[in-house]
Amino acid sequence: MSSASVSANASVLLPTYARAPVAFERGEGAWAITADGQRYLDFGAGIAVNALGHAHPHLVKALTEQAQRIWHTSNLYAMPDGEKLARRLCEATFAERVFFTNSGAEANECAIKMARKYHAAQGHPERYRIVTFEGAFHGRTLATIAAGGQQKYIDGFGPKVDGFDQVPFDDEAALRAAITPETAALMIEPIQGEGGLRSVPMRFLKLLRQLCDEYGLLLIFDEIQTGVGRTGKFFAYEHNGVAPDIMSIAKGIGGGFPMGACLATEAAAAGMVLGTHGTTFGGNPLAMAVGNAVLDVILEPGFIEHVAQISLRLKQSLAELKDKHPDVIEEIRGQGLMLGLKLRTPNTDFVAEARAAGLLVVAAGDNVVRLLPPLIIGDAEVGEALARLDKAAGAVEATLARPAAE
Repeated sequence: MSSASVSANASVLLPTYARAPVAFERGEGAWAITADGQRYLDFGAGIAVNALGHAHPHLVKALTEQAQRIWHTSNLYAMPDGEKLARRLCEATFAERVFFTNSGAEANECAIKMARKYHAAQGHPERYRIVTFEGAFHGRTLATIAAGGQQKYIDGFGPKVDGFDQVPFDDEAALRAAITPETAALMIEPIQGEGGLRSVPMRFLKLLRQLCDEYGLLLIFDEIQTGVGRTGKFFAYEHNGVAPDIMSIAKGIGGGFPMGACLATEAAAAGMVLGTHGTTFGGNPLAMAVGNAVLDVILEPGFIEHVAQISLRLKQSLAELKDKHPDVIEEIRGQGLMLGLKLRTPNTDFVAEARAAGLLVVAAGDNVVRLLPPLIIGDAEVGEALARLDKAAGAVEATLARPAAE
């Protein structure tokens, strides 16, 4: 097909996104700003990516200084800043090994391969299957859509990639029944993001650890959305005292720059020897400079404590909002600054009304609206967000009150 067959006024981008009719030219902290100066309070943060808001001065400085030195050399050569960032991540978590990626889906691909390779290296290549959970979202590659198991993402892309056994959320009997001599690992998000802000109960996470230890399985936590301070801890697993063997991270670790990582214990990573995995851009100097800058801020004494404190105020205020709008809001979900409104009305309508009120929020599964603000917000931004959420809920209520003929 020639380019002449496309209308001059039509987008030539693949039509795979339902894009809102607004574009942003710049940002300041928790605010996203259009070319004509309209300001939106950003409680989506690029889907939990802009952990430190827009144009954070420390991140801007780190990126621009690195951009004036060197952008890319490849993993054929030593990466001093990558070594530094990896060591800092290990010192602050359970991990002893790190592999840098470009995205969360790629981090999950590494986690899946690592779990399979662990067993193969021990002489058990038949142990390649991974148990996952309904409502999960692990990415959009062929392997990760199979891991997530949601049919709407799988349809039309050929046979589902083999090796994933999905069980109902928080169902111990089904989980035990799914474990076979071919099982390699259990893989779960501590809080499902796309799946509707469903938190995995602490007892169930402890059960996963127990079963992994009992059957010689690896425990994989997908903390792509929950990690890097989002829940009021550096990583969500810290709330429960249940450490994984492998953990995928992305989103917040780059503060808006595309990057991710797969973290693991020495034992879990033992099979990933020379030549078993690779990436062209993963761990590049630009990403490493930004990642280190993000940790400078996130790991500063008091920062994560601030997240826990401000999120408590937000969640308490959302409970009051629910009481005020019971026909719209059914339930408050989530933890830290990863919160959700389970709605009685279509979440897409609420997202549109919030945007009309100057507030950006994100839809999720199970008819939930996600609130994922930058971790830097304070009382002023919380108050402003609540006023705009109140306005959006009121607008939705007004449509419920209209006669059907309107």
